[in-house]
Amino acid sequence: MSSERVPVELSKGVNGLDKIILRETRGSSAEALFKPPKAIRGGIPICFPQFSNHGPLEQHGFARNRFWSIDTDPPAFPTNSSSKAHVDLILRPSEDDMKIWPHSYEFRLRVALGPGGDLLLTSRIRNTNTDGKLFTFTFAYHTYFSVSDISEVRVEGLETLDYLDNLQNKERFTEQGDAITFEIEVDKIYLSTPTKIAILDHEKKRTFVIRKDGLPDAVVWNPWDKKAKAMADFGDDEYKHMLCVEAAAIEKPITLKPGEEWRGRQELSAVPSSYCSGQLDPQRVLQSS
Repeated sequence: MSSERVPVELSKGVNGLDKIILRETRGSSAEALFKPPKAIRGGIPICFPQFSNHGPLEQHGFARNRFWSIDTDPPAFPTNSSSKAHVDLILRPSEDDMKIWPHSYEFRLRVALGPGGDLLLTSRIRNTNTDGKLFTFTFAYHTYFSVSDISEVRVEGLETLDYLDNLQNKERFTEQGDAITFEIEVDKIYLSTPTKIAILDHEKKRTFVIRKDGLPDAVVWNPWDKKAKAMADFGDDEYKHMLCVEAAAIEKPITLKPGEEWRGRQELSAVPSSYCSGQLDPQRVLQSS
């Protein structure tokens, strides 16, 4: 009898809710858990059709608080990954959703776990309005990264870029440093960002690499101590061990005509970091394919 574990497992999680576990052949796994009615704190919440308070809807839109269905017969899903450990999910508007955002759409999401533990998310959003109306939305993968110590972390790839500072009424500035480091609360939307961003964790000698397509912006967020203490579902010291770097489309909202489809993908991987003159050298990571 083969001891190989199935790449996709459906089981029951918290309060009997459906849970999906993806496994790759070397044993890595990823779980998706949901405890309604609160949004997930951690993981990768999907911000759609609105990022943050950039519009009239609830914070970060409603997609992250909805039940999705497994898409058993998805259309062709072009991807560079041949992983068997993947699941296709689909979200369509409910009657309540139509009352607050009166548009018909199909949101297809493929979550794939690569052979080396890389995580690939591909979103496809189609306008299925039958009344000829277009719609506009903003979007983000609100990715939470676990880090050893936020004061020992730096983000490479966003230097010299313009950003909107959410702590200063979305005023526009230009990043001056040669890398982003963290000493106070940060909540910035970097604009026209590269397709690859690196998060260097000095203590763990590990680099997270974000590769993205169709998502020109990148949000960097850490609430720091005062805001962490004000959040009921966030430990007082948890800000020291987390960082959000979010592939996004915010500054220029996406507009779709009926029948049109938008695609945005994000690939996450972790690679060892090497020291060079006492500092982590991200150039190999940023310049590699």
